[in-house]
Amino acid sequence: MRSTSKPAFSEHPVALGSFRSWMRVLRLSGGIDLAHLPKVLFVSFTTTLTSLLRLVEWIRYGRRLRRTRIDLDPIFIIGHWRSGTTHLHNLLTQDPRLGYVSTFQCMAPGFSLIGRGRIKRWLAKQASARYPTRLIDNIPLSLDAPQEEEFALSCLSHRSFLHVFTIPRKARVIFEKYVLFRELPRRARTQWIRNYLSIVKTATLHNPGKRLVLKNCANTGRIQTLIERFPNAMFIHIHRNPYDVYRSTRHLYTTVLQRSQIQAVDESAIRERVLEFYPRLMQRYLDDRLLIPPDHLIEMAYEDLEAQPMRELQRLYEHLQLPGFDEARPAFERYLDGIAGYRKNTYAKDPRQIADVNEQWTLAFERLGYEPLRTDEESH
Repeated sequence: MRSTSKPAFSEHPVALGSFRSWMRVLRLSGGIDLAHLPKVLFVSFTTTLTSLLRLVEWIRYGRRLRRTRIDLDPIFIIGHWRSGTTHLHNLLTQDPRLGYVSTFQCMAPGFSLIGRGRIKRWLAKQASARYPTRLIDNIPLSLDAPQEEEFALSCLSHRSFLHVFTIPRKARVIFEKYVLFRELPRRARTQWIRNYLSIVKTATLHNPGKRLVLKNCANTGRIQTLIERFPNAMFIHIHRNPYDVYRSTRHLYTTVLQRSQIQAVDESAIRERVLEFYPRLMQRYLDDRLLIPPDHLIEMAYEDLEAQPMRELQRLYEHLQLPGFDEARPAFERYLDGIAGYRKNTYAKDPRQIADVNEQWTLAFERLGYEPLRTDEESH
């Protein structure tokens, strides 16, 4: 049963991250709120405390990581947050030929190689005792499970979308620079690529000989940069009913902010950002998908994946010409049987939310084929 106690400081996503990066987040913030000072001090302490572990990893694996080659360009799962990317990621990575960035690597990207033993076991014990399932939904939590590598990036760099939850008053600046890469200096972009490659190379050492499947919603706005570095990469874009996306994204913000924020932000600001980011991210995807060779891109609806998962997986394998579907089929079926009782979060239909989506997310109806709902006021 999930704990309902007040979030602990140790739950901050970058608590085991880089101290230097944390200092840069604080500078980017423009100021913190006094009420959150204990959290700031705690993260400052833990990121300092784990500096020795990162140094040991660099000494032991630094040269090996620099020499690591990524022989198979990754498969990128993209789409707006809460569009079904996690379900697809968990399902696809049941194929033993495919690798991924694990939850443990995302929690401790600077020392996940030297920490695969005692440190990982200790963290797993602490996590399972407090949260047996993920905070934003009811999916079981495991340090070995696939995870969104943006969490690892947020521990290594201030150039990550996830810092919108730590310094929410800078959300628009972060989205502009580190998702859309607008007005991002060349040097900063080069450093972002270097940090990202370090995550991918570390995951390659964790998954020798496997093609990585990387699920990262923020990458929906970074297609051009990813193709420049991984010209043979494959992309899977998944979309979902916009009303479900909106309600679930609002829930995501509320949940993660409780554990991350060092600045106060009101509900109206959250609503404004959620409404703004969706059409901008999706428009960027619609523009940049033309850069992807047609046989390296497949698009699917979450509703189709939920209704006919094996059919959609087979279509995915055939379109991207991935080997091994028949061999992986039993693993896919076991996973689907295992989550057959999974219950998604449910949300009451709010006429105002429907009106917001109808007014500001018209792209979902015009380009993705969803039918707009009518509010009670419109039906009378």
